[in-house]
Amino acid sequence: MISPRQKKRMVAKVLFGLVIGLIFLSIGLAALHRTPWQVPAEEKLRKNPLAVTDSNYNAAKPIYTEYCANCHGDSGKGDGSDAMMYDPAPSDLTDAAHMNKLSDGEIYYQITQGRKPMPSFRNKLTEEQRWQLVILVRSFSGVVAFPSAPGIPQPPKPKEPEPPATKKEVKK
Repeated sequence: MISPRQKKRMVAKVLFGLVIGLIFLSIGLAALHRTPWQVPAEEKLRKNPLAVTDSNYNAAKPIYTEYCANCHGDSGKGDGSDAMMYDPAPSDLTDAAHMNKLSDGEIYYQITQGRKPMPSFRNKLTEEQRWQLVILVRSFSGVVAFPSAPGIPQPPKPKEPEPPATKKEVKK
């Protein structure tokens, strides 16, 4: 016969095992949950209707500061003050290799739709503001350059061809 004390110990061991099992299960599910953005094909093909101008770039700066910088950081590196609270971590918008793979439509879709932990900005920002953010986000990786944007990497200027060397006549 099992004493009440042994029953309590057995129940405690089973409960402890269940808690440990649930912890591992939740970690496993969280690891499997990291899926890439699923952007519809028609959204990927969308082009930014706004011109890449200083005025659109400058209009996006305060919007970015208010809604995006806490997670993505002031310079877009994904190192904002709230970034460490989120899994997955905010994207590094300065990663040119990654940003070059994304179309304007994909960036616009991500801003508009959001995906946990990033909120949707469909009802918080106008369509024009979201397209302006696409321009600003592209500037972080140097994909888009602005003469008046200090600290933003500028593409190298093409070298002007040098005039052909003239031959000096040699006196004999």
